[in-house]
Amino acid sequence: MKQLPRVVVFPRHAQDVSAVLKLAHAHRAPVVTRGSGTGLSGGSVPVEGAIVLCLVKMDKILELDPRNFTLRAEAGVVTQKIYEAADAAGLFYPPDPGSMKVSTIGGNVAENAGGLRGLKYGVTRNYVMGLEVVLANGDICSLGNK
Repeated sequence: MKQLPRVVVFPRHAQDVSAVLKLAHAHRAPVVTRGSGTGLSGGSVPVEGAIVLCLVKMDKILELDPRNFTLRAEAGVVTQKIYEAADAAGLFYPPDPGSMKVSTIGGNVAENAGGLRGLKYGVTRNYVMGLEVVLANGDICSLGNK
């Protein structure tokens, strides 16, 4: 059943996400997170009265550290850009979902995307060392590390 969300929000920073989730939590409003919406599982389909939290404007690669084989990126970075940034630094980012030209890394993490190379090299969860997450009550947490 198709539903229009109550509102769509385009945060640019974790603090923006936190503010929206604090408001949603206070008013018991459902929140649906969305990136590019390429997933086949329906994870980004809004429910009645939902706040859609669209993360596509959080699209920056924050750090690429070839000495430590790490890259830090915001949730809205397109997967292809992750692959290209790693490649330009002489590194290899194996997960290659079929939608990598438009899917976002946040969605890949949420859905544990893989692709054909996942058979040999593993899927997204095998390449995540840390996350900054915003909990349903708006608290910001850092998990793992570089």
